Amino acid sequence: MRIEECGIEGVRLYRLTKYLDKRGSFFELFRKEWIPEVFGERIQINCSRSGAGVLRGLHYHNHQWDFWIPISGRMTAGLADLRKGSSTYGRSLSLELDAEEPAGLLIPPGVAHGFAATADLILVYVVSNYFDNSDEHGIAWNDPVISIKWGIENPVISERDVLNEPYNW
Repeated sequence: MRIEECGIEGVRLYRLTKYLDKRGSFFELFRKEWIPEVFGERIQINCSRSGAGVLRGLHYHNHQWDFWIPISGRMTAGLADLRKGSSTYGRSLSLELDAEEPAGLLIPPGVAHGFAATADLILVYVVSNYFDNSDEHGIAWNDPVISIKWGIENPVISERDVLNEPYNW
């Protein structure tokens, strides 16, 4: 496994090792030991299925880390650092992730995150806390200051995400 810094403090990409043979392939999805400082006793694992053209986000939490692993399809992950004390406050980026090249994306609390399915997508994500609606926040996916390049036109968006406002910088 290779770990890459992504340009926002605390955001890292874990390039997972894929083993191929005549039967197909195998890779480890997640080990708590890879990131012990983040994943303690409270771990929840979720699965999201999205058709091509779906955009989810931008969301952020103040008390939860996310670790995203696409297991089928392709996506553009959009990230924006909302942490005022961070050395990368205000920075945004987009990353292309493809299930054919296994990788896990680590997202710290205070970093807004969303994704666009550029092909039918199954995304597994490990979170460092059980779901808590009071720690679920959203900002506009098309915030002009953040200006994320999603890689899709006319995205399919939930009613909840349509109502999100631009971030108050």
